[in-house]
Amino acid sequence: MDPIAPESADEVFLTAEEYEAVHAAVRTVAGSRGAGQPQTLNSLFEQWDELVHEVEEGYGWSAPELSNDLGCRTALAHVWRLLPPRVRAIRQPELDEIDRRFHATTVGWPGRDDQEGQWWLRRVPRHLEAETSQRSTHGWPMGWDVMAFPKPEAVEIAD
Repeated sequence: MDPIAPESADEVFLTAEEYEAVHAAVRTVAGSRGAGQPQTLNSLFEQWDELVHEVEEGYGWSAPELSNDLGCRTALAHVWRLLPPRVRAIRQPELDEIDRRFHATTVGWPGRDDQEGQWWLRRVPRHLEAETSQRSTHGWPMGWDVMAFPKPEAVEIAD
């Protein structure tokens, strides 16, 4: 069974209709994860939380890989509109906290509004880990040189 609410002292009970609506929303949007296991609302939250933790520690992959990894947050955004209002209300504080952490550990793209739409796709980790000291003409490490703007000063690169 996939509980809808995070563990807490106050248990929240959803109706059978709410559970089915959650599962249907996730099936419609998110498909399956590795080994053909179906995604769940909890698994999407776990993936988002784990990615944010990785970014907080220092992201060691490339810009295209980050874009791929952010698919879990994009899936959450698409699922969110399909969830019953009560489920959204229950899970909103958790989503807000993970989003806040991501916002704090990333830098917005210069000249781009990062408050609208899929804002998480227009942010760069503050701490990047690079395998080489080589930098592009814009200051990005290999794998990040696809960025169409110079590396912001707030982004630190560890070799």
